[in-house]
Amino acid sequence: MLKNSPGFHVPEPLARPGCEADFSHIALDAAGAVECPPIDVDPESIRNLPYRLIRVLDDQQRQTGPWSPDLDTDALKAGLRAMMVTRAYDARMVRVQRQGKTSFYMKCTGEEAVAVAAAMALEQGDMCFPTYRQQGLLVARKWPLVEMMNQVYSNSHDLLKGRQMPVFYSSRKAGFFSISGNLGTQYSQAVGWAMGAATDQDRRIAAAWIGEGATAEGDFHYALTFASVYQAPVILNIVNNQWAISSFSGIAGGERTTFAARGLAYGIPALRVDGNDYLAVYAVTAWAAARARAGHGPTVIELFTYRAEGHSTSDDPSKYRAAMTCGWPLGDPIDRLKCCMIGQGIWSEEAHAALQKEVDEEVRVAGKLSESYGTLKEGGRLPASTMFDDVYKDMPAHLVHQRAMMLGN
Repeated sequence: MLKNSPGFHVPEPLARPGCEADFSHIALDAAGAVECPPIDVDPESIRNLPYRLIRVLDDQQRQTGPWSPDLDTDALKAGLRAMMVTRAYDARMVRVQRQGKTSFYMKCTGEEAVAVAAAMALEQGDMCFPTYRQQGLLVARKWPLVEMMNQVYSNSHDLLKGRQMPVFYSSRKAGFFSISGNLGTQYSQAVGWAMGAATDQDRRIAAAWIGEGATAEGDFHYALTFASVYQAPVILNIVNNQWAISSFSGIAGGERTTFAARGLAYGIPALRVDGNDYLAVYAVTAWAAARARAGHGPTVIELFTYRAEGHSTSDDPSKYRAAMTCGWPLGDPIDRLKCCMIGQGIWSEEAHAALQKEVDEEVRVAGKLSESYGTLKEGGRLPASTMFDDVYKDMPAHLVHQRAMMLGN
């Protein structure tokens, strides 16, 4: 290096493979310490919020503060159950992948509240534009587990007819837009959908999810520009689980500022929330949804969480990051909501154990049914001729001819 040269900085994680993860640098706001502004607030007056962390559950898992949502017992139980089903579903699908019954799977362990709480706060008709770790949206909206499994297996009952990678779900009925492997595309799609809904005077809104690494993609910035300029009724979620496949969040700019702060440059209100706090995620999503539905435009939400396991079944995180054995200061979303409910006297360890047994059986039964329709290596397959289906509303003559030739007609 030349004397007095500026040098070249490459961000590095605080701990290397073989070491224990170090979370000592993380500063947390106390639960209930962050103000909750009115939905018509001027974004300029809440420029501090992207640098705070909205929390509802304190260290004893008690609800506190202005963001604390007023949810009844049934709503809390529904949220807890959906998170538990999501985790049990993930566990089974990883097992069957290891057995060679499917080629690929991606878990959301430790991030269940990110999708489930948001789904519960949104209306059923709102359109979701997810990335590949929001299977909890489908679970919370009661899309059949069998249909999800059929897609992972690409079997004879796969509604997508084997055209998508495993876990790249799609369901118009469930308001779940097709997942894309090209990172960031769902942001632009969500903003465009929201603009269309506003033009049609449709009260439905859009919500999109993106990983913190994909905020470095151009689609992210294009989407924020359009959302801001046209005041689109959309919620733009950034799931900061601190790892983008094998690069840590610093590579995407996480060393310099929070990811929520990126909304400030576009004049969009931005919130940063404890992504492992079900009640906090619910509250900020409900706030952003009410703001969008009232015509006040978009909101950026950074969900601060942690990817507890590998990126996918094709990934070995021990090759690039420290061991994640303990110490994550925001805990586990399922355990935290369970303890909150027990503290309120509406739940118990016995009830939780019984529910765990119930959801495990639900997933097992769905799995057996789906496998009866075929898996990667055996069972039924859709005929190759289905490749011509669903491309056009009315199949053009040349495709009719090609399909006939393929079938030997």
